Amino acid sequence: MAASEHVNILLAHGAWADGSSWAKVVGPLAAHGFRVIAVPLPLTSFRDDVAALDRTIDRVTGTVVLVGHAYAGAVIAATRSDKVKALVYVAGLAPDEGETVADVFYRAKPHPLAPDLSPDGHGLIYLPETAFADAFAQNATAQDLAVLAAVQRPISPACISVAMERPLWKERPSWFLVAEQDRMIPPETQHFMATRMKARVRSHQVDHTPIVTAPSVVVDIILEAVGAPLSGTRQIG
Repeated sequence: MAASEHVNILLAHGAWADGSSWAKVVGPLAAHGFRVIAVPLPLTSFRDDVAALDRTIDRVTGTVVLVGHAYAGAVIAATRSDKVKALVYVAGLAPDEGETVADVFYRAKPHPLAPDLSPDGHGLIYLPETAFADAFAQNATAQDLAVLAAVQRPISPACISVAMERPLWKERPSWFLVAEQDRMIPPETQHFMATRMKARVRSHQVDHTPIVTAPSVVVDIILEAVGAPLSGTRQIG
């Protein structure tokens, strides 16, 4: 598919991040002629995040490719918009029907450097600042780590404890970038989810946050999904 103003690429950030985490991906995609929007997820509840995504989809005209990093993989699969032609998971979480985000996040033994996560006195889960360099983006520059820590947005337990309804990846073609150096979501969990989804898998030696540390591989997989024929929509029982 040629680049067009009628093709919209919507980028959904994960936990402990905001739309600025996509900064290195937005420019190259926009240079191809696509409308690119970083979806502002409040991370206050799963329902709130899906509503925020749906509001963003409503703003655009034409087809939509949804891209979800980490937690946002669950969010992009919860919309019911007919505009969506494809889904792209970047080290994403893809719970199946009846599963929660927590179910898949904690499926495998965590990496030794993965942080301990628990709500604070306000009921919100923050990522410890040292975890950005240890596990969230160990391949990032010092400058990028400083920005990631400065702009982090906490996530509510209400985002990860809701059972998923039928995920959209059962009805749309999907792509999955597996981060083989991921210390937040074990690569074996990513491979399990991608296989279950029947996704097109692209495996790379990158950390949990390649949207910052290896943006070119993220751009490549998104462009691959955008270029897929509209007839790729599928139905799976």
